[in-house]
Amino acid sequence: MSFLRRCWVWSLVVGVAIALSGCSLSQFKTETARVSQYVDSILSEPKTFNYSQSKESPNVFSLIYEGLIAENGLTGELEPALAESWDLSADSLKVIFTLRPNLKWSDGEPLTADDVVFTYQDIYLNAAIPTDTRDVLRVGKSQALPQVRKLDERRVEFSVPEPFAPFLRTAGGLGIMPAHALRELVRTPDSQGKAKFISAWGVNTNPKDIIVNGPYQLARYDTNQRVIFRRNPYYWRYQIPDQANGNIERIIWKIVESPDTALLQFRSGGLDSVSVRASTFSLLKQEEESGNFTIYEGGPDFGTTFMFFNLNRGRRNNKPLVDPVKSRWFNNVKFRQAAAYAIDRQRILNNNYQGLGLPQNSPISVQSPYYLAPEEGLKVYDHDPEKAKQLLKAAGFTSNNKGQLLDSEGNRVRFTLMAPTGSTLGAQIKQDLAKIGMQVDYTPVAFNTIVDKLDDALDWDCTLLGLTGGLEPNSGANVWSPEGGLHMFNQKPVPPSEPIQGFTVSEWEREIGDLYIAGAQELDETKRKAIYAKTQQLSQEYLPLIYLINPLALAAVRNDFEGLQYTALGGVTWNIHDLQAVRE
Repeated sequence: MSFLRRCWVWSLVVGVAIALSGCSLSQFKTETARVSQYVDSILSEPKTFNYSQSKESPNVFSLIYEGLIAENGLTGELEPALAESWDLSADSLKVIFTLRPNLKWSDGEPLTADDVVFTYQDIYLNAAIPTDTRDVLRVGKSQALPQVRKLDERRVEFSVPEPFAPFLRTAGGLGIMPAHALRELVRTPDSQGKAKFISAWGVNTNPKDIIVNGPYQLARYDTNQRVIFRRNPYYWRYQIPDQANGNIERIIWKIVESPDTALLQFRSGGLDSVSVRASTFSLLKQEEESGNFTIYEGGPDFGTTFMFFNLNRGRRNNKPLVDPVKSRWFNNVKFRQAAAYAIDRQRILNNNYQGLGLPQNSPISVQSPYYLAPEEGLKVYDHDPEKAKQLLKAAGFTSNNKGQLLDSEGNRVRFTLMAPTGSTLGAQIKQDLAKIGMQVDYTPVAFNTIVDKLDDALDWDCTLLGLTGGLEPNSGANVWSPEGGLHMFNQKPVPPSEPIQGFTVSEWEREIGDLYIAGAQELDETKRKAIYAKTQQLSQEYLPLIYLINPLALAAVRNDFEGLQYTALGGVTWNIHDLQAVRE
């Protein structure tokens, strides 16, 4: 029975009880309030409830889907999830996963090896289904994909044609989707000949139709207001003694328009947790005791924040995606390096982050064993406006008597910088670039609009964005492969978007992509580290992404919960199955 139906039936029962006993409605409200819940916020509404089609973070899928294995949010170690065990062959070319017995989907149907094979063969590895997931599964120069086959009802074998170092973590960590609910949608074409699955399970889908295997399932979605999850009674941990100690029945994500609004709601008691920005850290720290909450520090954030220019030199319908004048600026490495030197990251760190963080210099998370520190030879761009001006002069730029930057043809350097609504960095970057004569038109934009521009329209100048990061560099392969779905600074169109003509890949761009392939092939850890060190050196030399600040991961959480193990990797709810609400 669905959550909404259960509430409806319960209301009828309570209504009869009120009529018979004379109880007040306030007593019913009190009973309802006793349902243990956790209330959080997200800044933008979900774009999809289809796991394979998701590109944004945060998203609902960390709560409603699991893979064969999981990453411990405290240690980063791999742990059994839907699979109770796995066996890796001596040559590292095969891994056999053994599923737990008696697994079920949220609708009570059995979850078996058929679902695993369907998820990979029919969705992730199916060329007819556009998904970024496929990029991180590709192996070697040939970009071959793994083979997946069922051995029996509980065992599935994955094999690759050549060594693939992140094989286990990558193959095992993707969410498994229900064959009984989705197989026909994959096989059935829509009016345009595309699989109906691609547009299936959008945000207009009735939540009861979304079949999941994670600790929670969707209960309700109110557009632009909230997402409500309820505990999935069939989740495997809840069937095994001592596997889950949590008691949270309901999770509510309120959709708020800005971090400031989220902060106000948290301080007024409307949220149980909020991400702590450095600008509000001092205020919240003073209110910890009176507000009955604790501020947790999880170390440096795993994610990356960066600014990047549109390097796409292609055309669509014979019209350049980027103004050719601007494109010449953006594709000049000296121009990008000058912008990097002009940005005062230490000032941003002090003003915007209250010193709670570090300047960021690498696409690889600091916690990763493959991270290359500046002390080990990574190039950095400490604030140096004079150096920026020298680079621009060497590239043929000049300044007029008003201090405005002009290119060699006399065009004034002016472009638009878009950033997600609520970002605190854009205004300061605009100021910094103005000091070397660049006119920046700063435009805050809804995150979903940015995604649409980067994925489909491709007609933008400059963007501020971030990625979530992780321990394994290959998880970012689709950022650095020129064919990758997140190669956002020079994006190829993703079907069903219109194709472009004249798509061009630079030599350095291709080299980084090739090194990511080599890094995934290499099993020797010392050699792997050297390969990824080279990728970081190239990315800092050519600056397709200009990295900014690595803040501390901070969260304020009500003292109404036990079992919390907050980290930058896992966040507040990575062990939601063990969190207990203890409020009176």
